[in-house]
Amino acid sequence: MNLWKIPLQLSLASVLLFAGTMVPDVLDAKGLIHLPTWLTMGGIDDARAILSAMLACVSTVLALIFSVALLVLSMVATLFGPRLLYRFLQDWVTQVTIGLFMATFVYLALVFLVTHQDAHSSFVPQVSLITSWLLVVASFGFLVYYSHRIATSIQNPDLIARIVDDMAPAVRGTQASSHPRRAGSEPPPEAEAGNVTLGEVTADRSGYVQEIDQDPLVRLATETSAVLHVRFRPGQFVLVGETLATVVPADKLPQVADAVRRHVTLGRHRTLKADYEFGIAQIVEIGIRALSPAVNDTFTGVACVDWLGDALLLVAEAPPFDGLCYDPAGKLRLRIRPLLLERLVRMAFDQIRQAASDNPAVLVRMLDTIRRIAPRMTREPVLLALHAEADAVREVGANEVKATLDKKDIETAWHRVEEAMQDLRKGARS
Repeated sequence: MNLWKIPLQLSLASVLLFAGTMVPDVLDAKGLIHLPTWLTMGGIDDARAILSAMLACVSTVLALIFSVALLVLSMVATLFGPRLLYRFLQDWVTQVTIGLFMATFVYLALVFLVTHQDAHSSFVPQVSLITSWLLVVASFGFLVYYSHRIATSIQNPDLIARIVDDMAPAVRGTQASSHPRRAGSEPPPEAEAGNVTLGEVTADRSGYVQEIDQDPLVRLATETSAVLHVRFRPGQFVLVGETLATVVPADKLPQVADAVRRHVTLGRHRTLKADYEFGIAQIVEIGIRALSPAVNDTFTGVACVDWLGDALLLVAEAPPFDGLCYDPAGKLRLRIRPLLLERLVRMAFDQIRQAASDNPAVLVRMLDTIRRIAPRMTREPVLLALHAEADAVREVGANEVKATLDKKDIETAWHRVEEAMQDLRKGARS
């Protein structure tokens, strides 16, 4: 989430570029080579005037870019929530744009420094001057794309859709276990089963679980003939000193404790790298802010419901993951607390329903979304959760919505959900 890394790298690259372009300029000044006559931007006065103008222009635009970036971050924090700031800080277009202008400024300053005239000699680096002009043109060309990117990224539908797009790698990476389970293999006994003892790996610091590297942990457990049980899933907060994971048998603890802490990444912020529940939370936060009395943006609330349905389908149609990872021999080596889809259903709809209790348009869209995604849900607990959400929306509409016509619309949408659920039950029985 660093905004300075790419600008620093490009600035250092401009120093190397300056060193490279100075080689033909110095050789030409010493008469060892002769540059083409058309490769010139005038004499010493012309060169310094051009460099001064470009330096002033680039520095002004660079300050403007920083101002625009801070304004966008402030607006995002206000409209969408502070948890979405990282998306704009990590945006490569913003970083490259700032980096290009910083690199161009550094390059121009170096060229201006070596362009001189005294009583005995004068030095006009023609190749470096041409390169300076090309860098300025490239920087302003990328500035146009940066403006387009900012204009599109702050639009609600585009921002919400990008969150769902970012969820896809996290879902695919988390839902696939290392190796398939073999028939007849059973989970290992826990300490409560009798004579098995547990070793506890405690967290050495507090933070959110950002990522759990399954494959290295499975290899570690296989090499040590142990079984690891990570007690937290990505997105959950761990307090320092809490039991981060357990090891069976306990005598393997000294061999695996440090490695477990390395491969269970803790950080100050939740990320979408493995925590796709965070994506749902971000969309819900946008929806809640849009439906607040201060904003009252029904269209954004409806868009959030639409994309929440798409996000739930993304998780539902991914390969199932029960939190158990096996070694190549089919023996259980790693347990991870799984994220149940029914939990995501409640998370997606509960707070939106509460925020939109008096907004019939959003309530009807919620019922319509539930009806459309229900046939593609394969597990009974998920269907029960969807049915419960539909009933809750109906209850809220009956109690909070005042207009009779709006109540009829909500009731009609609920009956459609009921018909869809009955068809699913008939199909399951047949």
